[in-house]
Amino acid sequence: MPIRLGMSTALSGPAQFLGYHMKLGVEAAIHEANQAGGVHGRSIELVAFDDGYEPGRTAPNMRRLINEEGVVAVVGNVGTPTAVAAIPISNELRTPFYGAFTGAGVLRKTPPDRYVVNYRASYAQETAAMVDALIEIAGLRPEEVAFFTQRDAYGDDGFQGGVQALVRHGLTDLSQIAHGRYSRNTIAIENALADIMQAPTPCRAVIMVGAYTPCAKFIKLAREVGLNPIFLNVSFVGAMPLANELGDDAEGVIVTQVVPSPEGKSPIIVEYREALMAIDPKAELTYGSLEGYLSTRVLLRAMSGIPGEIDRESIIAALESLGQFELGEGFLMSLDGLDHQASDRVWASVITGGTVVPFQWDQLRSSGNFMAETETDAE
Repeated sequence: MPIRLGMSTALSGPAQFLGYHMKLGVEAAIHEANQAGGVHGRSIELVAFDDGYEPGRTAPNMRRLINEEGVVAVVGNVGTPTAVAAIPISNELRTPFYGAFTGAGVLRKTPPDRYVVNYRASYAQETAAMVDALIEIAGLRPEEVAFFTQRDAYGDDGFQGGVQALVRHGLTDLSQIAHGRYSRNTIAIENALADIMQAPTPCRAVIMVGAYTPCAKFIKLAREVGLNPIFLNVSFVGAMPLANELGDDAEGVIVTQVVPSPEGKSPIIVEYREALMAIDPKAELTYGSLEGYLSTRVLLRAMSGIPGEIDRESIIAALESLGQFELGEGFLMSLDGLDHQASDRVWASVITGGTVVPFQWDQLRSSGNFMAETETDAE
């Protein structure tokens, strides 16, 4: 009898690119494991339901996966608002909620919820990396950093993490920070742009915490009206769909990532590409599918160490018992009873020439294409 994993994700709607590729990465890791004999001789099976990135659809999906489909864990769900709906059900039904595609604080309590285990770094860590680079390397003042965010738990979490980092760098008056917001699953961003442009201090960078379609519209419209700051997006945006949506306007847009480049040469990245090609030879290499693959590798590693019955409680115990471990060469991680987040690392990437390539923060100091436009607009 197969071991069943469940997923409620965005397979339709404006975030469907993210859901599709996260699911693809999870499936690649599962197929790879099944080809090697599964877990203790049992195959693994993924049951995935579409929630369209709407929390109202996530809750019934969660109950159906757990109560009717009998999954031992829910893995790789996409989004913060959907996680907010899923977590109470996971805790109520004592089922692992693992490796969600979100960096929100609601999944990262201290002490952690027993049944919520994360793979990726948090949004607070992503926005802190941005703020540190903007101030320490690019030389911006805290009040020159603006925010464009989704009006929900996802956007609020990224905003709060960024503001905390700005306070650490000397911000004393929160009212100095320009903040524009838009509603989830819409592209009504005009008021948000107006709010940022009307701020008393002209912005030289905009940290964006949203979905790729509204973020792309914001960047395009901002460029049209002569606003050319450094645009920085958190990983959830999806770098390639953002690049595709922006076209020529994508040049120089920065996106933080919670996994390294899928084009990398380290052994586990090579294994990812081989696993992905095994299930879809035409599949696009993306950060999202790599995250799904790596996070599932961690889960399967924990499951393989379970000596007896593989069930919901034994999976949580196995994840917590991993301690410090290496997932492939150089991928140091840690999970235990007090730390339910495997990775703390944040990488940066930039869109250039229509592709997404690795980016080093030091380039903010030397890249005239970023700061020249910004400095001109600030005069």
